[in-house]
Parts: sequence; C-alpha cells; structure tokens
Amino acid sequence: MRLFLTGATGFVGLNLLLEVLRDGRYEEIVASVRDPGKLARQLAFEGFAELPRNLRVMPWGEPPPAVDHAVHCAGVLFSRSREECFRVNVDESLALLTRLPAGTRTVVLSSQSAGGPTPAGQIVRTAADADAPLTWYGASKLAMERRLLVERPGTLVWRPPMILGPRDRATLPLFRMAAGAVRIKPGLRPKTYSWIAVGDLVRAILRALEDAAPAPTTPLAACASESITDRELIQTAADVLGRPGRILPLPHALLRGVSAVVDAVPALRDAAPSLTRDRVREIFPDRWVLDSSEFRARYAPEPFASLAGTLAETLAWNVRAGLLPAA
Repeated sequence: MRLFLTGATGFVGLNLLLEVLRDGRYEEIVASVRDPGKLARQLAFEGFAELPRNLRVMPWGEPPPAVDHAVHCAGVLFSRSREECFRVNVDESLALLTRLPAGTRTVVLSSQSAGGPTPAGQIVRTAADADAPLTWYGASKLAMERRLLVERPGTLVWRPPMILGPRDRATLPLFRMAAGAVRIKPGLRPKTYSWIAVGDLVRAILRALEDAAPAPTTPLAACASESITDRELIQTAADVLGRPGRILPLPHALLRGVSAVVDAVPALRDAAPSLTRDRVREIFPDRWVLDSSEFRARYAPEPFASLAGTLAETLAWNVRAGLLPAA
C-alpha cells in the first residue's frame, strides 16, 4: 500500500506522518512539501536521525505518483491576501488532487470556516444549513470543496473545527497567556466551540482510508461529540500549568482596532500572523458548534480524548521542544 500526503510539515500532517511511519502500514509514503529541509529537521527531533526508507519526499506541485490512498492537509491558514488564499487553497490544491490516479481513496481536510458559524438560534450547524463563510480563508476552502466534489467525486471532504494536540504551535499564545495572572478572553459573552484532539482526527483518517464504503456526497463535520467554551479552554490550560489567575473579557471593538494595527505594521505581522482583519471576523460569533453525528458513526466511535489530557500532552511537547519553559 502506498500513501500520498500533503502538509507533512504542518500540524495535522506531521502527526499523521509520524503515526504511519511508526506503525509500518504503508510500504511507501510520498510526502509533497515546500520545504524538505524543514521536514527533515522535524523528523530528526521526533527520533528519525535519517529519513525512513519508506518515505519519499517530493517538491510541492509535482504530479502525484500512483498510490492507493491520499490525504490532503496542506493549505494557507493565515494570509493578508485574498489572492494567496485562493491560489494555494483552491488552484494549487486542485492541481494536485485532480491528478491523483482514479480510484485513489482520498481524504481532504477542509475547515469549519467553509461553512461559517452556527446559525443564529440553533444549537449546532448541520449539513442542511447554507454555507456562509466569514473570511477569505473560509471562502477559499468552500470553493475548493465545491470544485473537488464535482471534479473528483468519491473524495471524502471533512470540515474539522479547532484541532488541539502536540506539535500545534498555535496553542503557544494560549499557554503563555494562561501562565499569567490575567487571561484575555475575546468578547463579553461566552463563546462555544466544537473541537477534536489531533490523535482522534488521525485515527479517524486512517479508518476512513481503510473503509470500503462509498464516500458521503457532502462534507462531514469532523469533531468530538462534546463542545467547549472559551472560558473552559483558557481555564483548563491554566490548570494544566498549575497557575492561578483571572479571566478578563475584552470587547470586540478593541480586537478590531488591534488587528488593523497589526495589518499595518510589518514587524507585528510576523509576531502575530493569525491576527489579521480578515481572520479576526471569526472571533466575533459566539457559537461555532457542529453536528458531527455522521462523522462519528462512520469513522470516529467514542471515546474521544479529554480536553485536559490533550492540553497536558500539548504542553509536554512544547516544553520538550523548548518552546515553553518547564514548570
């Protein structure tokens, strides 16, 4: 069996790559990456002094070889350009995926952003709700999905929400904030989110690749059964660190102003790549909760990892990587 993988230097892709390298289920893994040196350094840190013999690294954009399975994790998350979002997430992604051999079992990770927040007055967003992305990122993922389902019918398209776990550098600001006496929470009202641990998502991907049943014809919400609040996320990170403190809600208007300043100052853009005037729009809605019943029934039976356990694993990895100080 052979696997084609994109995004192997990213959060989900790297976790998936490590899992399949360690369990030996594929005789060859072909990783399409932009920076082979970065991947080599990441694997060395994870205990692979040399590239494994069953791993072949190829430059991003080259046509994929004949494979049995494919997983597409690559994409641009934060951009200050609509053109870049659509070039990478739509044009470049489809250029690879549409050249996969016919019959390749393929899982494509889109995003909850493609659908938008939970509609007003509802507990969860369902597959029947109209898509309403708020950002360039979400619109680009939706455009990719729609073209892919026409040009590559049979592809499994998933919309994961917040993903947490080891090797996720996006949680560094959360832990750094939770280590302080005052923790900032965007918005005055509580916010509620769907989420999934990266280990649970990786296991679901591997189940889906091995499943012979026809793929769903619409994107699936790929998340755990339980949702979390923003206060719960911040407080759990603080509990894992063992730090006391208080949560301070800030009005949305302040975040709009901060994002405008960050967009205008090049040095701040590098320090806060996720804080753009485009992506900050996704902070304002109070509910990003998905109905994941079909995903769970098909590919992810209970139980799911706990929030506390997942954040503890994430903290331990960040400490080991030297990104956070040891307690």
